[in-house]
Amino acid sequence: MSTLKYFSLSLRPHQWSKNLLVFAALIFSGELIHPDHLLKSLFTFFLFSFVAGCIYVWNDLKDIAGDRLHPAKKYRPIAAGKIKPRQALLFSIILLAFSYLASCFVSIHLTYVLILYSILNFLYSSYLKYIVILDILIVAVGYVLRAVAGAVAIQVAISPWLLVCTFFLALFLVIGKRRAELVRWGENSIEYRPILFEYNAGILDQMIGVVTAATILGYALYTLDVQTVQKFGTYNLIYTVPFVVYGIFRYFYLIYKKDLGGTPEMILIQDRPILINIFFWVLSVFFIIYLK
Repeated sequence: MSTLKYFSLSLRPHQWSKNLLVFAALIFSGELIHPDHLLKSLFTFFLFSFVAGCIYVWNDLKDIAGDRLHPAKKYRPIAAGKIKPRQALLFSIILLAFSYLASCFVSIHLTYVLILYSILNFLYSSYLKYIVILDILIVAVGYVLRAVAGAVAIQVAISPWLLVCTFFLALFLVIGKRRAELVRWGENSIEYRPILFEYNAGILDQMIGVVTAATILGYALYTLDVQTVQKFGTYNLIYTVPFVVYGIFRYFYLIYKKDLGGTPEMILIQDRPILINIFFWVLSVFFIIYLK
């Protein structure tokens, strides 16, 4: 029983908040109140979480030696010796196979997305995370695939603008994480994440500035896009832009003033102002789209 417990912890459920992006297509397709689509989206959320969790296990197995030297990662179940590597590998293979098979009952296209996500992340873990700039782009693409998975699961088209916004928002979070790691670990950062040798705070600050502007502008353009207005019959989505601006600026504050940002998935579920902001953003989107 303890083995399964530590394996479940290796799946990093505290990071599953990232996978809430699968609900983006459901919300912005106007199908949120459709029971069948809601159920499929929930199912997709857990399947994507399982697949992503298996990738985390793979990373932990590959980086076990380095994780044991890391101040925080050394407490992960595999690095800490709570679960044997062979057991973790076997359970992850079984769970991955189950996730692929189960996804076929939702949509074969969802299966393709999950397989693509797996391949991309296996390549990232093995090679791509050591290539400067490409390392952050690949992680951002992973976020986009989450949004795509949600769309194909319920068989609806997703606006290219939303994919663009997801991509830039993901870049913002990833670059912010790199900066936080670089500042927090200083000269030791290369030992924990070798690719940080290729960056410095100045470069990352410039990148954050670019993707911040792109994210806000992209979302604003989406709300005013002709197809968006025709689809929802209103221009009122533009009034949700302040929530997006506040959320990004609040994250800015946490990165630069509080020296946070190393764990964006935890910030998104623990920082009360951000949680309140997300709540009111979702509420406003719901009223504008569904109760107009």
